[in-house]
Amino acid sequence: MRPKRSSSWRSPLLLLALSAGSAGLLAAGPAGSDLQSQLRTILVRDLKFSSDDLSDLEHGKIVKHSLPATAPGEVAAIGGVRIRASKDRFAAAYRDIVQFKKNASVLEIGRFGQSPQLSDLDGLTITRDDFDLRNCRVGECDIRLPAAVIQRIASETDWQRPGADQRAALLFKHVLLDNVRSYASGGPGRITEYDDDKEPIRPVDDFLGLLKSSSYVDAMLPGLSAHLASYPSEPLAGAEDFLYWSKEKFGIAPFISVTHVTLVTSNPREYIATTRDVYSSRYFNASLALVVASDSVSDPRSFYLFYANRSRASALRGTFARLRRSVVERRVKGSLEENLRAVKMRLENAGSSPAAK
Repeated sequence: MRPKRSSSWRSPLLLLALSAGSAGLLAAGPAGSDLQSQLRTILVRDLKFSSDDLSDLEHGKIVKHSLPATAPGEVAAIGGVRIRASKDRFAAAYRDIVQFKKNASVLEIGRFGQSPQLSDLDGLTITRDDFDLRNCRVGECDIRLPAAVIQRIASETDWQRPGADQRAALLFKHVLLDNVRSYASGGPGRITEYDDDKEPIRPVDDFLGLLKSSSYVDAMLPGLSAHLASYPSEPLAGAEDFLYWSKEKFGIAPFISVTHVTLVTSNPREYIATTRDVYSSRYFNASLALVVASDSVSDPRSFYLFYANRSRASALRGTFARLRRSVVERRVKGSLEENLRAVKMRLENAGSSPAAK
């Protein structure tokens, strides 16, 4: 994807509804299948797993493939793996998102508190290698910001005075915090448009498009889509929600993002998590991921982990879009397998250590 000029895992306690649309989910899977029957149906029907894919999964292989794009600039992929550990151990690790996501591509990361404060961003460092706001103008800025913020930076920052870069970085943190507080409370002031390029980007609209294209979200848990689309006004019973920020390597320049995580127990056999972008300084217009941790039918000491990601990016449109798409898809799928393998090794190794027994 093309960065601006100077220039992972990202992501209730209800039973599946008995309806005409979900009756098929309750049908028993093939005799001897190690996958929960409802999940197996969704994997085949909505997430395009073949019988060979499912057989490979049950024999311990990592399986991954692309999903059909539903709009220009969209890329989607799904992967899964069988892990010899309890899904409860996975859920506990996932709640500690700062430790869970740490890897070579995650440069910095931190979690926002229940009442987000500026101090939550103390671990975020910003230098001119991350972005340069000196020549930031509406329609041409190094990172994604709304017009009002771009104009505010221009009017409030005297670049001739010592410490101007630090003051601009602090202003960016305040803008990020205001956006997080508005999102978390449902109040006014949330960033709804990026005006850093010739064509405005509306991340909220792109996210709703992703959600509409991801029927498997509500297939896994009815009401989860509404929870995400209207957060926080339509809370889902039993859902745990939190937000975190990260600075990550991608392309030739890092990007800073804020992510909303929802974690739910859909039934005694499964955990479901989603992640969605609340803000991204570069590359992505919107992103939605679904994570499923589901017990093995035959082995109570094992579970299956699935990760589906659907993202939209303006860099995947226009001239050379096909070439850029092929590069991005290779990176997404390669990263997907790498992350699944890392989680498998981490959880299985933790289970074999004396401290974990």
